Amino acid sequence: MKDFTHRPDPEVRIRDYRIGAIGAGMIMAECHLAAYAEAGFQVVAIASRTKAKAAEVAQRWNIGRVHDTPEALIADTDVEIVDIAYPPDQQPALIRAALAAPHIKGVLAQKPLALSLDEARALRDEARAAGKVLSVNQNMRYDQSMQVLKQILNRGALGDPVFAQIDMHAIPHWQGFLEGYDRLTLSNMSVHHLDALRFLFGDPEEVTSLTRPDPRTSFDHSDGIVVTTLKFPGGLMALSLEDVWSGPREEGYADDQHITWRVEGTKGVAKGTIGWPTGAASTLSYNSTTETGGEWVSPAWDTMWFPHAFIGVMEQLQYAIHAGETPVLNVADNVRTMALVEAAYQSIEQGRTVRLDLTND
Repeated sequence: MKDFTHRPDPEVRIRDYRIGAIGAGMIMAECHLAAYAEAGFQVVAIASRTKAKAAEVAQRWNIGRVHDTPEALIADTDVEIVDIAYPPDQQPALIRAALAAPHIKGVLAQKPLALSLDEARALRDEARAAGKVLSVNQNMRYDQSMQVLKQILNRGALGDPVFAQIDMHAIPHWQGFLEGYDRLTLSNMSVHHLDALRFLFGDPEEVTSLTRPDPRTSFDHSDGIVVTTLKFPGGLMALSLEDVWSGPREEGYADDQHITWRVEGTKGVAKGTIGWPTGAASTLSYNSTTETGGEWVSPAWDTMWFPHAFIGVMEQLQYAIHAGETPVLNVADNVRTMALVEAAYQSIEQGRTVRLDLTND
């Protein structure tokens, strides 16, 4: 059996740039800032819709400057990277303000980048015209099991991919602002899985999605529980299931929330779990006729998707600015993920398989 070194977490190559954080909710306070503190990244300022909330988070993470508004933070000439964790209907205006600020070198935006594919394309084009680095926080690509799976696929240990599946039975934290939107699961949860499948296998050719309302979600929504199948060039089929109901939640009911994944190829199989529903590390096991001698191998690590994946997200942006390169999580690539999500919505609305059209992307 060959001995391969797997890298579940990327190397931190640079910590040089001063970060301004916009937003003080769960994703910023519990994930971004926790990861940045562990990595030694420089967060110099914070702002949010409520200054008192921003001040509370600043005290927790030892951030020296609290601005009255996000716009004031963007105008702070000490800030070089703007890290936005804001509702997607308000995010584009902040991105545009950052692109227009001469001292801002890069922007990290949340997914979804915008509420429409056309606006996402416009932001892509405006970033290119401004000569600024715009990255989108598709952080599941930096989940440790996804990183190692990509390494296994890249060296051909599984042969040609035949079938892939991400199977989620878990309850996401739906932020309050989502109640104002009609679109729910595909835009805010499935997007993680669809982007991860693109990261692993490239762009699919066809998408078919079905949905039904989630009984637990009390506000109006067009997509609750979602099942999406993808067809890739070469014949690979993939399934992405987001069961955001996952069973009753009552006193005395044993909770079994989980996310599993599986990839089958002509020379082997890889399978694993995504640990965030239980607060555990993700897992991976694989078996290859050419690499493991037909035996299952299970690399292990202690880091987790939340918060450690966010180190890789910010590191790749800083390195891209430093090296003058395109970031791994670049806006042009993210527009293609948004186009896939849009095709899935079209499939639901039209009741048919939709051929993915990336001619504008």
